[in-house]
Amino acid sequence: MSPVKETPIANIASIVSLNAEVTHTTVERPWGSFTTLEEGRGYKIKRIEVKSGHRLSLQMHHHRSEHWIVVSGTAKVTCGDKETMISTNQSTYVPKCTAHRLENPGVIPLVLIEVQNGEYLGEDDIIRFQDDYARHEKQPETKSK
Repeated sequence: MSPVKETPIANIASIVSLNAEVTHTTVERPWGSFTTLEEGRGYKIKRIEVKSGHRLSLQMHHHRSEHWIVVSGTAKVTCGDKETMISTNQSTYVPKCTAHRLENPGVIPLVLIEVQNGEYLGEDDIIRFQDDYARHEKQPETKSK
């Protein structure tokens, strides 16, 4: 029987402090903001916050699908020709090449986690069909959190 090997507390503390130093960039948009939490080959995870009474453009993506999980608030989701309401701890799936929109009809901020899957996840893979803010060229304003 081999003896149990203990990891010194100092080693654990240095691992934890390395993980605690991760910073994320938040990108401001007219409707709210998004923060990329993690990305790797074929996926990206974002935290999205939509201001009360605001909505994202009616859009589609050629190269990615999206899963949305509501953390707080209520989301009005347009996906194809269907409109649904989802709230805390509910989710929905948006297939690639499908027109979709996210809206916050509530009085508190809508917070959700978005998981993107696909071969290309760039912010320029957006075809806008309608946009409340008349955006044509993206000029993101960023800040670190």
